[in-house]
Amino acid sequence: MDEKIIERSKTIRDTAGREVRILEDVSAFELANRFGCSIRSVYEKALNAGICPYRYVRNRESISMEEQLRLLKSQVAVIGSGGLGGPILLLLARMGIGRLVAVDPDCFDETNLNRQALSSVPDLGRPKSEVVARVLKDVNPATDVNAYQDRLDRKNAEGILAGSNVVVDALDNVPDRFSLQRAARSLNIPLVHGAVAGFEGQMMTIFPEDTGFSLLYGTEEVETNREKSPEALLGVPAVTPTFVATLEAMEVVKILLNRGKPFRNMMVHVDMEAGEMNRFSFE
Repeated sequence: MDEKIIERSKTIRDTAGREVRILEDVSAFELANRFGCSIRSVYEKALNAGICPYRYVRNRESISMEEQLRLLKSQVAVIGSGGLGGPILLLLARMGIGRLVAVDPDCFDETNLNRQALSSVPDLGRPKSEVVARVLKDVNPATDVNAYQDRLDRKNAEGILAGSNVVVDALDNVPDRFSLQRAARSLNIPLVHGAVAGFEGQMMTIFPEDTGFSLLYGTEEVETNREKSPEALLGVPAVTPTFVATLEAMEVVKILLNRGKPFRNMMVHVDMEAGEMNRFSFE
């Protein structure tokens, strides 16, 4: 297949006038069908040969070919496919994550349309897991998607999360976050947390050896009345989860590529209405 990838690739000039050897999607599809393999396998061989999949040509000056290959070989689990999880999944698929695990027990309803990036009128009533698998495959056929219509719990967590390099918290309640943290910690997987209410949001990255959610919420025995939750009282307009989801997705990329400085042992708080973004260190 390697020779055929080279044959089907071509040289173009990027927006800065530099020559780049690329492989277009149409050629990747043809090669995958011919050799009976996945699009992801074709992309992996292309990147190993120094050929950039055309869809990633705008990544090149921020993400090297070697780093793009590392993303392609990575697996990320996103727990929740709603206001936070939807845009996170879309962003990670577009960035080129090779395997995505999506977990959500719910179906889309009309109240999701104000903020959930994967919701649409034709999909009302459909399981979020079904829609996630379909939409992400259309966005990036090189991303393998494993979608579960389940609620993550102590019985299934380790089986679902196994093999992931990073886990993302896109949940909407504190008890489930503690359960997720326990599972990620037992598997030695970094966890990226995000939460939103009104025009405010927060995020933090928790490595297995870090203190974690007790820094934010104290003990696990917290108020579980959904009617009194910040999300219920303040609502969730679309701009807030979209912004926090972007921060979470970038944190995933930083961890996978070992770049920059993850927000460990600190909380990033954003107030979009006030135009403020602050970091609170727990060290």
